[in-house]
Amino acid sequence: MLVLLFRLLSRLPLPALHLIGVAAGRLVYLASPAYRKRLRENIGRAGYAAHLPAAIGASGKSMFELPFVWCAPQQRVLRTARIENWELAQAALDARRGVIFLTPHLGCFEIIAQAIAARTSLTALYRPPRKSALKPLIEGARARHNLILAPANLSGVRTLLKALKNGQAIGLLPDQVPQHGEGVWADFFGKPAYTMTLSAKLHAMSGAPVILSYAERLSWGRGYVIRFVAFEETLDGTPEQQARAINLAMEKLIARCPSQYIWSYNRYKTPRGVAPADAGERA
Repeated sequence: MLVLLFRLLSRLPLPALHLIGVAAGRLVYLASPAYRKRLRENIGRAGYAAHLPAAIGASGKSMFELPFVWCAPQQRVLRTARIENWELAQAALDARRGVIFLTPHLGCFEIIAQAIAARTSLTALYRPPRKSALKPLIEGARARHNLILAPANLSGVRTLLKALKNGQAIGLLPDQVPQHGEGVWADFFGKPAYTMTLSAKLHAMSGAPVILSYAERLSWGRGYVIRFVAFEETLDGTPEQQARAINLAMEKLIARCPSQYIWSYNRYKTPRGVAPADAGERA
C-alpha cells in the first residue's frame, strides 16, 4: 500500500509536492509538541533561530519530495538537478584513489547518490529501516543503476573498503547517529553528539580523499543544485579529534543553507548501550 501511494505521489510535479510539504511541515510542527521542542532547541543551539519558519517548511518538503526522488523515473529526477564542482570528484576518481563522499541531512540529500551514480559506480552505506513495511520501498528506491547498497554491519564495511581499494566511490551520512561501538562523543554545534568514526577509519585504511556534498533545494519547486566541496579539516589525532573535525566540516556546510538542515533529527540522542557524554564527569 505504501509503495503504491509513493508511486502515485511521484507522478505529481515537484512544485506541487513541495507545496503540500510546506503545509504538512507546518501542521506537524503545530500538532507535535515533542517535534516542535526538538526542532526549536536544535536550530537555536546552532545559532540559526531566525531561519525557523523556513526550516519548518523545508522539513515538510524533505518528506514529500521522497516519492518523486525514489519512485519517479531516474531521468526525470536528474533533470531537476544542476551539478556544481563535479570536477573535484572526477579528479580523485581519475587518480584511482577512490572517493569518500560525506553528505549530511541537508537539503535533498537523497538525490545526491543518484546524481553520483549517473557518473560513476557508488557504494552507499545503508541502515535497514526498523519497520519491515518500509524495507521494500526504501531498498527498491535506493538500489538503482550503478548504486550499490552496503548494510551497516561488518560485511558492509568490507564492501565499502573493497570499493575504495578498487578506486571507486562510496557515500556516507556522517551526521547519522551510529550504534553502540561505532562512534565517539564529539561536539556538534556546541553539544556532544555521538558521532561515527567509520569515515575517518576508511580514509586512514585506503588513503581515499574525502569530499563533501549537499543538494540545495531551490524555491518554488524549481529543482536542486548539487554541490561538491573540498574537505578542509585534518583527520589526525584521536578518534574524538577526528570526529570533531568531521562535525566541524558539517557545521560549515550547513551554514551555506541552514534552513534546509533537518533540525528535527534527534542528533543528540544516546544510543542503547552507550554511556552518556557526561558519564565521566558524574563518576
